[in-house]
Amino acid sequence: MTADLPIRVEPLAFAGRVEFRLGNAFPAVLVVDGEALPRLAEAIAEGQAALDAAPRRGGAR
Repeated sequence: MTADLPIRVEPLAFAGRVEFRLGNAFPAVLVVDGEALPRLAEAIAEGQAALDAAPRRGGAR
């Protein structure tokens, strides 16, 4: 996944879930239960914090 990858978010209110579509022509789809969204956000924040704390390799990210 790169910074320029298109990401579309679609709430599936009838199912209590959120659909994330990653990419264009043949997107990967991640469907997340509404109750799991805080954990997903937490995991992303953990990953960002780990990257921020790690020594940089090869210059730019």
